[in-house]
Amino acid sequence: MFCIQCEQTLVNDKYTGCQLRKGKCGKDETTADLQDILIYMLQGIGQYAHRARLLGAIDSEVDEFIPQAFFTTLTNVNFDADRFVSSIAEATRIRNKAKTLYEQACLKAGEPVQALLGPASFIPATDIEGLQAQAPQASVREDESGEDVFALRCMNLYGLKGCAAYCEHARVLGKSSEDLFGKFHEYLSFIADKSTDIEALLGTAMAIGQLNFAIMELLDAGSTETFGHPVPTQVRTSTVKGKAILVSGHDLVDLQHILEQTKGTGVNVYTHGELLPAHGYPELKAYSHLVGNYGTAWQNQQTEFAAFPGAIVMTSNCLIDPNVGDYADRIFTAGPVGWPGLPHIENHDYSAVIEVAQQQAGFVHDMIDETITVGFAHNAVLSVADTVINAVKTGDIKHFFLIGGCDGAAPGRNYFTEFAEKAPDDTVILTIGCGKYRFNKEQYGEIGGIPRLLDLGQCNDAYSAIRIALALADAFECEVNDLPLTLIVSWFEQKAAAVLLTLLSLGIKNIHLGPTLPAFLSDNVLQVLVDKFDLKPTGDAQEDIDAILNAS
Repeated sequence: MFCIQCEQTLVNDKYTGCQLRKGKCGKDETTADLQDILIYMLQGIGQYAHRARLLGAIDSEVDEFIPQAFFTTLTNVNFDADRFVSSIAEATRIRNKAKTLYEQACLKAGEPVQALLGPASFIPATDIEGLQAQAPQASVREDESGEDVFALRCMNLYGLKGCAAYCEHARVLGKSSEDLFGKFHEYLSFIADKSTDIEALLGTAMAIGQLNFAIMELLDAGSTETFGHPVPTQVRTSTVKGKAILVSGHDLVDLQHILEQTKGTGVNVYTHGELLPAHGYPELKAYSHLVGNYGTAWQNQQTEFAAFPGAIVMTSNCLIDPNVGDYADRIFTAGPVGWPGLPHIENHDYSAVIEVAQQQAGFVHDMIDETITVGFAHNAVLSVADTVINAVKTGDIKHFFLIGGCDGAAPGRNYFTEFAEKAPDDTVILTIGCGKYRFNKEQYGEIGGIPRLLDLGQCNDAYSAIRIALALADAFECEVNDLPLTLIVSWFEQKAAAVLLTLLSLGIKNIHLGPTLPAFLSDNVLQVLVDKFDLKPTGDAQEDIDAILNAS
């Protein structure tokens, strides 16, 4: 195996990239190799589908397969090798369909059929042993093109992976776009061509950032049209007496199905991790048995899930080994998520989950009521934009810090806790993603009725942060980079890579990124990002705050 896509990547004097029998995320070498082959097949689909689309031929099954399959290969999503064998077989069928689509389009247009090579002509084996033998052909390892080309190819691939995850979230909510699917085909075909053109690779990375912005806009529309615009809401973080189901991951649709199916059963539903913002949506908070949020960020689940006396559902991503903590007999997977031996929910039928929840002890008494506040998405914040703008003009608010992104277990993440704690009282903290669990239970007070901590939502809600920044820039008649706003970003996996590319493609500068920089970046590529976008690694929290405020 060789994997270098996330912050958990093995980096030491001997290795850069996970390349032993098991990755640091818990993914074994077999699954890693199968994921590489699936991604290689997606590139082959892209080669044919892109050329077919240029000739006016489009197929919805081909379009929709790519984001769904891509999503399963993100960090901490699917660890089930057998599922990937099936996915590769399905990818072969889809690629052959795309090939036929392309050939028929050529015939109709009177164009010669190109003989496409690489992923387009790759014939995968039909069993695990044969696929493992083929895995080196699909590996992302650096080749003779050099470390800078390798870094940019990784940036393209992992950014596109993040786009795929957001695209699939949007599709589940009924939002998709033929044009955006076409961009996936175009960029997958570009990746398959193994370009060594530095400028073309950089340009494609920025284009992928723009693609992600369009997808996040679709996702925001899907969420708000389905569940209403989030509103500021106090969420209980202490438990209540009764049987219980815990829902983790990101998927609001799965959560709604669970809430609907548990009505009248006496089973309470809790959110975990990135589903905390669900409590702010009117259509979800209307369920009285959505009683609160349990636990913190994904990396603590082996302790928190072990202590939860009910059934657990993992949606979308952020799963880690459920055998550590001894709760594998009461956790279920849904959507793209998978783990060997765990029951997987099909067709949104959660009856088995409810049955397990009713068999468990549940919480035996109510805990003292504790709450935190969520629901400050773009609609809520911009509804009081005049108050915010006036507070800036009068000097009551000196600066905004967006402290957002993924949490993780790596050393250095206390930086984000310290940054929030040390941010001066005349500054406002905006936050998205599960990194907020590092500091969201602290009391920060208000500035003129505006809470100093505004939770904008999950990582899927990065669009809200961008909308707010663009609206403020418009109100102050300046560029975003001229606002008293600094982004402090914690990255972990490929969704974060896509969001970073979006921010860079919008020309947003002076982003502080940490706690470590992506291992796939070369020194030269990093220097380009520093020179062009003033990208900065996180350092000492107080020193960074002082430098930011002194420069503003």
